[in-house]
Amino acid sequence: MFCSRSTLCQATQAIKRCQIRSLSSLEGHPHIYVFQNDGDIIQGNSHILSLLPTEPPSRDLAIGSTTRLPPTPESFQENPAFLKTLQEVLSKHAHEDPDAISQAQVMASTSGANLGSGGVLMAGHHRRRRRGENDMSSGASGQGGVGSAGRGGWIHISDNRRPPEYGRIAWPEDIFGSLEVDGKGQFVDGNGNYQSSGTYRIVTNNGILGLSPFLREKLVQRLREQEA
Repeated sequence: MFCSRSTLCQATQAIKRCQIRSLSSLEGHPHIYVFQNDGDIIQGNSHILSLLPTEPPSRDLAIGSTTRLPPTPESFQENPAFLKTLQEVLSKHAHEDPDAISQAQVMASTSGANLGSGGVLMAGHHRRRRRGENDMSSGASGQGGVGSAGRGGWIHISDNRRPPEYGRIAWPEDIFGSLEVDGKGQFVDGNGNYQSSGTYRIVTNNGILGLSPFLREKLVQRLREQEA
């Protein structure tokens, strides 16, 4: 049967529309795409999670895989290559993030006023202290960091899945790394000398990877470059 050129074009466009409609994302995380992991014969019902919509997904660029949706610490297996790329992007761009800049300025403006509470002043999180918390979540001034009477210190770049309360820092599993700030609220050496925490986990009981819009954009940009 003969098909006209216009008919073939219409059919091709319809197929593309169906492919776009069938692309699914993680509930509550429209920027994280979910793909069936057809290569996992053992697990069977396994899924690949990625920040890129490309299908089939690249396992080398994916966040990781999970046997449950939403992923849990037990069901999720992270991709070490992705975590390495994430830290490289943070090392290069964390000091440019508006949230980090705001934290640095707030720290300088308080000039150690939070020494009594032993916490880092996090912009945008004006909540009461939690009661009965372990000292592990005490602020950086209690750990040789911020709150040093204008002498500078460190601010922490953390996951936004569980924002810390005002005057506190995030839990170790939520901290990507830290940036060094001087007494004027400027990043030391211009880039803050980013230091990876070594404790960050992509998936916890509180959810999955949650970057600021700025840092997520930079990460996706890097992943696309690697994909190309």
